[in-house]
Amino acid sequence: MKRTIRDLADLKGKVVLLRVDFNVPLDDAGKILDATRVINEIPTIQYLSDKGARIVIISHLGRPKGFDIRKSLWPITLLLSKKLKCNVTFCNYAVGDEVKERISLLGDGDVLLLENIRFYEGETTCDMDFARELASLGKIFVDDAFGVAHRENASNYGVARLLPNAIGFLMEREIKELTQIVENPKKPFVAIIGGAKVETKAKIIDKLLDQADTVIIGGAMAYTFLLAKGKDVGSSLVEPKSIDIARAIIFNAKEKGKKLLLPIDHVCMKERDKSKRVYKVEKMQDDMIGYDIGPKTAKLYAQEIASAGQIFWNGPMGMYEDKRFIKGSKSLAQSIANSKAYSVVGGGDTVAIINACHLASKINFISTGGGASLKFIEEGTLPAIEVIQEKTI
Repeated sequence: MKRTIRDLADLKGKVVLLRVDFNVPLDDAGKILDATRVINEIPTIQYLSDKGARIVIISHLGRPKGFDIRKSLWPITLLLSKKLKCNVTFCNYAVGDEVKERISLLGDGDVLLLENIRFYEGETTCDMDFARELASLGKIFVDDAFGVAHRENASNYGVARLLPNAIGFLMEREIKELTQIVENPKKPFVAIIGGAKVETKAKIIDKLLDQADTVIIGGAMAYTFLLAKGKDVGSSLVEPKSIDIARAIIFNAKEKGKKLLLPIDHVCMKERDKSKRVYKVEKMQDDMIGYDIGPKTAKLYAQEIASAGQIFWNGPMGMYEDKRFIKGSKSLAQSIANSKAYSVVGGGDTVAIINACHLASKINFISTGGGASLKFIEEGTLPAIEVIQEKTI
């Protein structure tokens, strides 16, 4: 069991470096379009503030190449000021003399949000000199950024190796919820995996075939699976190099006595069709491209979901960014919300669908990590979690 902030004694007056995931969508004017990740972090920040810690928050936003004002974290300061019962300020840098000066001015319970850590090259390469510079800013490190826990960055993996450390409330719940999926799933367990590439999801599908009773496949990668079964997929996106991988997964599912459900009908368009007509078909013509699951597939998946005791969903059923191809994903989201199963949803695209359908309140747990949640289920741990100290009993 990893040490949590509850196990940290005498925080009053101590500078705590808190790594969070404020990677939120912003519009061109700097307005936060979805504040979920910030709101989820409030309990950890407020707890540390109430204990009298002087909190220095480290986060990233997007994947900037050097300084980019459009990726600045300063708009989040305004939201934190509204949600927290303490003084919140922002610094235009993440390291350097100005940062140290600003930290020296913090009072007990105050919060200082540093600028986007990915403006610095040493972050993503886990440059230990950069990590030491960050670590020199505080006395204790708290990691609550589950969304990047699968990455060995300077501000999570690197700093954790240099300072006494613990995890925050958000990270604690992520570990608890995802560990249940791996070690003690409620039966019947239905896992739903969507997305584009078989290659990136093959390991997690194989892992889920050990725990789940049914694995449902959607998204563009479904066409590679269908092709592996000898089905007509028209001109849909497939991965020729992954056909053998798909065949192996299909074989493993059969050997383990598990259901592996694939689409039985499709929402398509024809190549070079200027009319942009949308077709719903069971058998694709050669010039058709599949973009979403069809209504019969949605019904098939809904029936399986209705009997589930636990559900894990990661990845859309189609090209949901286009409103013509979002019905499959929306139908799936509604089926999960209507079920009596314990539901866990992860991944940015999947969470976006849940929010678009206004169904977040009907999901038991929404993970803040997409790749991180999949990697955790696959491996049972993550690099940035491994370096956190164990709780002493």
